[in-house]
Amino acid sequence: MHSLSLKVFTDLNSAGTRRSCFPAQVGRGLVVDQRRRVGSGCWDHGGGAAGRKCWVVSCAVDGGNGGGGERPSLDPNPTQNQSSFLSRSQTYAMLKQQMEVAAKSEDYKEAARIRDSLKIFEEEEPVLRFRRLIKEAVADERFEDAARYRDELKEIAPHSLLKCSSDATTLGIRVQVRSVYIEGRSLPSRGQYFFAYRIRITNNSDRPVQLLRRHWIITDGNGKTENVWGIGVIGEQPVILPRTGFEYSSACPLSTPSGRMEGDFEMKHIDRVGSPSFNVAIAPFSLSTLGDDADIF
Repeated sequence: MHSLSLKVFTDLNSAGTRRSCFPAQVGRGLVVDQRRRVGSGCWDHGGGAAGRKCWVVSCAVDGGNGGGGERPSLDPNPTQNQSSFLSRSQTYAMLKQQMEVAAKSEDYKEAARIRDSLKIFEEEEPVLRFRRLIKEAVADERFEDAARYRDELKEIAPHSLLKCSSDATTLGIRVQVRSVYIEGRSLPSRGQYFFAYRIRITNNSDRPVQLLRRHWIITDGNGKTENVWGIGVIGEQPVILPRTGFEYSSACPLSTPSGRMEGDFEMKHIDRVGSPSFNVAIAPFSLSTLGDDADIF
């Protein structure tokens, strides 16, 4: 199995490097070397590459063109809401995968039929619909409507408000994350969903640090949580000098079409002997077959 991955040290004093790697477009066909599996939920992997060539994955946004201000009816039972959301997300993922298979096999009539089904689905899917209504309301400066749509979206699918990216800074160490759903590595019909994510760590402090350990908290769409600990990342404990960054790719399989990840890196300053270690936060981010909408507030 081939592994498409990388780790990058970047000099942030270089204008060309500063805008080189984060964010970029979705990397299609990303695969992961399963021999480096860490814990029961995630893989880490990496490989060298020049900063300007790094492949950063980001979230794809799928939106329908159906409209109007109609509101989907809400189920008063939160558990039923969540179950319904997971079922719809699975259907959406299966339709997209079926369309890709039909296109690859040159069955264009079937691909067109599934495409039309997807469009109808996107127009009627409450999560995608509310996102569209929020975006339209904000564009029209109807902020009260936007707030109401956001609250209703939160009621039917709380996790959908969490973006597929996060950004947090601890003691001058910035951690940025983006995730993406990988259709080609997923089997929705069997409850297997594969998500890739890319992390950039930037040392904005004036002291060099070393990454010692990682800790991930992975929660699936049913609320089941798993903790994963490991030494360093991608098999090493990188030293990150002031005004430089370190990047790597990894992946996480889930049994549900949505979930979330968060955690922390244990680091220490290496310019002084005996410096205590400290934790750098990795803010929560979503793993979602539906992606997210960068314009949502």
